[in-house]
Amino acid sequence: MAHDLHCGVINWSAPWLLPYVATAPVFTGTDVAKSLNAVSDSPVRFVPQSVLPDGQAYEQFIFDTQTVPTRDNLHDFFNGLCWLTFPQTKKKLNELQAAHIAVDGVRQTRGVVRDALTLFDENAAFLLAPQPLWDALFARDWQRLFIELRPLWANAQLVLFGHALLEKLVSPRKAITAHVYCAQPAIDSIAELDAWIAADLTAPKLAGKPFAPLPVLGVPGWTFENEKLSFYEDILVFRPESQKIRIRRTAGK
Repeated sequence: MAHDLHCGVINWSAPWLLPYVATAPVFTGTDVAKSLNAVSDSPVRFVPQSVLPDGQAYEQFIFDTQTVPTRDNLHDFFNGLCWLTFPQTKKKLNELQAAHIAVDGVRQTRGVVRDALTLFDENAAFLLAPQPLWDALFARDWQRLFIELRPLWANAQLVLFGHALLEKLVSPRKAITAHVYCAQPAIDSIAELDAWIAADLTAPKLAGKPFAPLPVLGVPGWTFENEKLSFYEDILVFRPESQKIRIRRTAGK
């Protein structure tokens, strides 16, 4: 099944979209908001982008009206899909954004917490995995993560959340990287994951930048190309942590 939004085709058989298939609306025509609103249990309503008043902060408008300004493109379609699939997490993100806007107003620079909130919203992912995979991820030990520990991925699940991340994967590229939120819930469903993440999210935790980068197409089974272990020899993508340190030191000379 594919949905054509003129700027791309969504392949719903892609493994990273499986968590979204159950909540995905049937898209017809070019009215993204109308398609999203057709899902009866939506936690918010979707409205045309033109409804957002000039000068009004997007996040504040959502908080005040419980409506989401939506353009007819893939980016906003995936944003809406995330609202349908992770309603509690999206609501918590919006509440945190609105709380910081209320205190600091709308500035040219967002600040540490709002930057982290935006990064989370656009590019976060959740990893449900045995501890050895987490250890290798934190160490940026890609050979161990994807090759030595490859059998453990049968007991793991990477769930993508960021709508910009999902949009980029409409045209998959090896370099696409998620920011994995450093939390390890024990859950049995997407609804449970949504509730757990929403409860875990706090401004102080986000200020600490609780993310680990992960090239998502390295996940076994996510592309046939990584069946050849030479896939992971591309150090521009799977860069060893030690090499990053050398690069930083060289740049500082």
